[in-house]
Amino acid sequence: MKTLLILDGHPDPDDSHLCHALAQAYANGAEHAGHRVSLIRVADIDFPILRIPSDFTKKPSPEALGPARDVLLEADHLVLIYPLWLGTLPAYTKGFLEQLLHYDTAFERSPEDRWPKGKMLGKSARIVLTAGMPALAYKFWYGAHSLKSLKRNILGFVGFKPVRSTVFGMVEHADAAQVDRWLKTMESLGARAQ
Repeated sequence: MKTLLILDGHPDPDDSHLCHALAQAYANGAEHAGHRVSLIRVADIDFPILRIPSDFTKKPSPEALGPARDVLLEADHLVLIYPLWLGTLPAYTKGFLEQLLHYDTAFERSPEDRWPKGKMLGKSARIVLTAGMPALAYKFWYGAHSLKSLKRNILGFVGFKPVRSTVFGMVEHADAAQVDRWLKTMESLGARAQ
């Protein structure tokens, strides 16, 4: 049994979005397999955007993110689900990660306060991205640049390893059968805590 944190990163709380359904399907599969699951919807949390660089290193994460921070620190596996907007994460989702992965949460301070060491060592992660374009076009024509950056420069930097990914493309044109296949994929990943 693993402890899982699912971050539903779609910034719109409207339940009709595919990201919300994918997050719930993953949670259902994980819970059915006996894993401990916390599902947090970024859209449901009001938090300030990080504007001053020193706030990242000198101030704690905002109080509104305390529950998410506590679950993150306890979790064995993180799942981040988000839509591709203008080639990357939605701004609110990126802002959430900046505040959640504050220096005090994501890094160990060295005695000399030099290069930080990530606190997320021993934890794994999965990124699930939905896109309006074909998944292969995103990966090969556009180089999956935002996905690579998120894997290496954010999650990998704070210690998550391995960081796996799943890309669902052409989501606006998917029929009910395709969506059902995607939901089953997410349930299966959740059951395996991958």
